[in-house]
Amino acid sequence: MESKKVQNRNILIAVDESENAARAVSYVRDLLNGLPGFRISIVTIIPEPSEDYFQSESERTEWMKEKNSSARNIVEGHRRLLTDAGFSEGDVKAEVVIKTCPSIAECILAEQEKLTCGAVVIGRRGISKQEEFIFGSTSSKILHTAKDCAVWVIE
Repeated sequence: MESKKVQNRNILIAVDESENAARAVSYVRDLLNGLPGFRISIVTIIPEPSEDYFQSESERTEWMKEKNSSARNIVEGHRRLLTDAGFSEGDVKAEVVIKTCPSIAECILAEQEKLTCGAVVIGRRGISKQEEFIFGSTSSKILHTAKDCAVWVIE
């Protein structure tokens, strides 16, 4: 019996403002080199702060506006890096997601599922083993809980 498994060429690159996230984008750029047939979603997650985190709603709104603007600049910069490398404009999208997150890892995996991505690419933050033990590691959580997708953790 011949297997006709469909290859999923949707890739989610989870980014933040770190250098490791930029390395993850560069890795995908260098590895795939504009190869047609791949769709790439560059996503950054902004955890929505609770209402009591700020003294007023206007302070909260201003904070969200600044975070969204900064994140939009980051994902757009990464998107341009990939389109300049030969990926078509239609195959690379940049998205800022603002939502309540139990953890960043869970929100990234929810986006992976929503976008039906066959691979998640994330930069390793570079924290020590002691810090990882105390605070946890987003890349480690994704690596251990992801289902039905490949996970690329870029150093």
